Amino acid sequence: MKPYLFLFSILFLFLSCQQPPKIPTKPQSFHKEKITPDDIETITPQEAKTFHQDKKHDYEYRTGNSGHYEYNYDVIGKDQDSNKVSGKINIEGKYGAGKIDDNQGNPHNIEVEWYGKGKLKAVDENGKAYELEVK
Repeated sequence: MKPYLFLFSILFLFLSCQQPPKIPTKPQSFHKEKITPDDIETITPQEAKTFHQDKKHDYEYRTGNSGHYEYNYDVIGKDQDSNKVSGKINIEGKYGAGKIDDNQGNPHNIEVEWYGKGKLKAVDENGKAYELEVK
């Protein structure tokens, strides 16, 4: 066997035994794990790059990339005692969060979930339930 073929074979075996580089399992983006009530008050510089406002649709604005849009809505509704409430939410997919004011002007942080077209169920930090709809 010629010496250069022997060296080439050894080099080939050495390189083929190394671990391949790890590929990230999660795409790198500004996609949030969970939307919080504080998200309605700020838009990050990364989100500002994808900010889209469209007066023809119910949402006030949206940010994000295709498949990971986060929408901002004005909402109105009632609490479990039938008192009127209103506020703003951010939502991605079926779930989101926001802030609403009760009929006395007291703010409440809420987590929301779609259950119908334009209709949401919400619960605040104290466990109080709300029925909301998009304005």
